[in-house]
This record gives sequence, C-alpha cells and structure tokens, in this order.
Amino acid sequence: MKINVLKKNEHELKIEVIGADHGICNLLQKKILLDENVDLAGYDVPHPLASNPVIYVRMKGNFKPEDTLLVAAKKAIADNEEFSKAFKKALKD
Repeated sequence: MKINVLKKNEHELKIEVIGADHGICNLLQKKILLDENVDLAGYDVPHPLASNPVIYVRMKGNFKPEDTLLVAAKKAIADNEEFSKAFKKALKD
C-alpha cells in the first residue's frame, strides 16, 4: 500500500491510497466520523477500473486532520485485534 498526499492544509487532508479498496476506506471513514471535531469525511473511487480510492477529511476548529486519521487507523487495528481474539475463542468453544 502506498499513500500520496493530494491536498494538505491546517483543516483539510486529501490522500490517494494506492492498493486499497472499499473495505479499508469504508472502515477508516466510519472511524474518522466518530471524532466530534470532524466537519466532513468521506472517500471516493473516481473510476473502479482505473483509479485508487481518495480519502478526504475536513476538521472543525484547530484540529489536525492527519492526527484524526492516525487515531482512526489505530482504532481500526484495535477493533480488528479484538474481533480476531473473539473469533479464535469462539472456535475453541
């Protein structure tokens, strides 16, 4: 996976995620939107056969979108680990 920063300023971040699909982008969007300081967050796949997803985050106030995106990614990882543990336990029961 590779990330290209398309736009970055103090309130907005727009990145292209090369090698990702709807699954990871949708998960990140959901986690980003949990932050009450987010004004807008979403993603787009401009063309399903020829483009990579683009994630966009716009913040309220003096909050940095890159910090919010990193927190969202960490929450997604934690949720994945929690699911994995619960699934392994369920298989043993």
